[in-house]
Amino acid sequence: MALLGDERWVAGRGLAALTRALAALLPQRAGTVDAYVLSIALDSDPVFGREARVAGTVLAARYGAQGGDWGSAVTTALAVSGLPTDRFCFEGFLPRKAGERRRRLAALADEQRTMVFFESPRRTAVTLAEMAEAFGADRPGALCRELTKTYEEVRRGPLADLAAAASADEVLGEVTLVVAGAGASPNRLGPQDLVRAYQDALAAGLPRSAAMRQVAERLGVSRRDVYDAVLAAKQATEPPA
Repeated sequence: MALLGDERWVAGRGLAALTRALAALLPQRAGTVDAYVLSIALDSDPVFGREARVAGTVLAARYGAQGGDWGSAVTTALAVSGLPTDRFCFEGFLPRKAGERRRRLAALADEQRTMVFFESPRRTAVTLAEMAEAFGADRPGALCRELTKTYEEVRRGPLADLAAAASADEVLGEVTLVVAGAGASPNRLGPQDLVRAYQDALAAGLPRSAAMRQVAERLGVSRRDVYDAVLAAKQATEPPA
């Protein structure tokens, strides 16, 4: 979670104060109530901005952002994900059939709200890989397992990294996936990165149109962005008329 310099300072100073306040208010829940209290505050905030990013950093630093026993996997997952909570949608389980699942994900690619899904542990790695393909490899997400239970685990990161981790290690227990909406985090790729990826796709033998489509899907940008970057690079190398 990227923070500005002053936000890192606020998060560091606020950590001790947050811990003291939680312990004083609800000592029997210290260490778990934080996610619940902050989830209410964030859900009530009309803008997911500076305060929310600071809160997410404090949670992750102090407790690993673990959730408490609050009954709802959806709201608990949102609270510990570190993703925007001002607007979200619950998509439940995706279709089991691969074709239907891909079509559903493609339809959600431009969804602006944070998305919450339930998934079978056996299909989690495949689903995350398909999400990375549909939403972009760098789209932020969170893999939440066994929330509020003894072996609770929350992994945060780009969808491609979460998919790789789920493939490498067996996923067990109840799984909740949280995915940032489109545009929730600014694209950090420059035109040169798109051109380089496009050239690599051409070198691999793909036709130009297929190469642009692959780069757009893999990097989570529009085909127009790829086209504009390639065209600008071409014009920059052409001698003036």
